[in-house]
Parts: sequence; structure tokens; C-alpha cells
Amino acid sequence: MECKLEQGTIHYETYGDGRPMLVLHGGYLDHRHIVNVIEPLFDHRAGWQRIYPDLPGHGRSTVADSVSSHDQVLDVIQDFMHEICPKLSYVVAGESRGGYLARGLVYKNPELVDGALFIVPGRYAIAQADSLPAHTTLIKDEALVSELEPHEARRFERLVVQSRKTLEKIRKYKIPAVELADDDFQARVIENYEFSFDVDKPTKPFTKPTLILLGRQDTEVGYRDAWKMVEIFPRATFAIVDMAGHSLSWEQEDLFNCLASDWIQRVEGFVGV
Repeated sequence: MECKLEQGTIHYETYGDGRPMLVLHGGYLDHRHIVNVIEPLFDHRAGWQRIYPDLPGHGRSTVADSVSSHDQVLDVIQDFMHEICPKLSYVVAGESRGGYLARGLVYKNPELVDGALFIVPGRYAIAQADSLPAHTTLIKDEALVSELEPHEARRFERLVVQSRKTLEKIRKYKIPAVELADDDFQARVIENYEFSFDVDKPTKPFTKPTLILLGRQDTEVGYRDAWKMVEIFPRATFAIVDMAGHSLSWEQEDLFNCLASDWIQRVEGFVGV
């Protein structure tokens, strides 16, 4: 489906019916990756409409040349939700850069957001090196590495837990998405990555069910800087997951599904689904 806006056209897919859940993927990817992560949570759960947009400049979404900051990207996402879910509150989930944008939605519209899930949430365009753990691969598959093409090896070697299952997901969901990303848009936004407001300084805490997940071995966003989120989200479960990097939801799939299912159940109790 497509939603035409002044700043561009957002391609999106929806699954299920009921209370809206907006799900935002990470940078350079598209909705396919995060669909694979989130949809298993709803194999035996009804009452939710999951909304998966391609972010502006990603996947099959287009964006105007005038959009050059994450403030403007956030405006596009807010306009998108206003178009497809007018006057409805919703739940938001985001991974990596999508997690940063989800934090922007919570900051700007806390009255509209009924719960939040942040998976390895990014904030800084370039994280401080001293805040990041050193790279380590805890489960290696040298034989599998030897089979890879260079563009596959770069992603696979960054994993903390290497497996053929994750490799197949990278091939199916990540590599094709990267090829669709608008490189000019990415360059513009990276120059203006951080919001003009400080998501760590909201006017008041967000008191609705939240889940914050970090990888103990995540070399891209780390985990130390996220600890300050605990006071901002007093209804949050906060987990730093061992044997997980920036691909936490794939590397520790069972634990992710358990914690995310608990979060959905807490949200359902809060909103009365």
C-alpha cells in the first residue's frame, strides 16, 4: 500500500486488525526485516493491526530532496500516522534507527502512544568509541565464513552468534534492502542525525508499558548510554542481553520473543485489549 504525503510517498504493509502498532525498521533496511522479527509474536495473538512502513528514503518509499534531517523524517512519520490512523492512539516499536525515531514519537506525542518497544535503539550518528564494547564473536562458524561473498562476509563477521539461519535471513531481508536505500538521502540525514530536541530530557516520564533491549556485545550502539532511559520510562523492563550484538532479535530469538510477548501482554492490560 502507499500513503501519499507532501514530503514523499510512504510504502507500507499491514497485518491483522485491531489496535494499531507502528513498527519502524533500522537504517538502510526496509519493512521486510522487522516484519520477520515482529510477526512471530502474533502467531497466536489477535486484536492488533501491525503497520510496517518503509522509512523515507528506504525500500519503496520516496522522499523529497528537502527532507534532510531526522526532525523532518519524524514529521513525515507523524503525518503518515495521522493519515492512516487519524485520532487513534497507537503502540510503537522500533529497532536501531527506528528505535531513535520511536523515541522521537514518544517525546513529541506521549498522549498518543500507549506503549513502546525499543530494540537496540540508536541515537548518535557516530557513537563514542569509549562507550562501545570491543567486537567479539562468541559462537563462530569458520566453515560457513569461508563460503561467503565479500558483501555477505562483512555482515556475517559482525555477528556475535554466527549461524546459517541468521545468514539466510541476512541474505533474504537485509542485503536486498540495502540495495534499495537512497544514498543521497542517507548522506543528508547523517549530517543532521540528532533531533533538535533531547529525547533524554522529556517534560515528564513516559508511564506506559515499555521494553528496552540492548545487546551486551553490540558494537554499533552499545548499552551504556541507554541506561539513562530507565528513569525516563518507569514502566520499562530493561534488559542487556548476553551473546547478542546489534542483531539481538535474531541472535537471541527465543529470549526476544519471550520479553516482547510479555511487553505486549503488559500493554494489553494497560489499554484493556
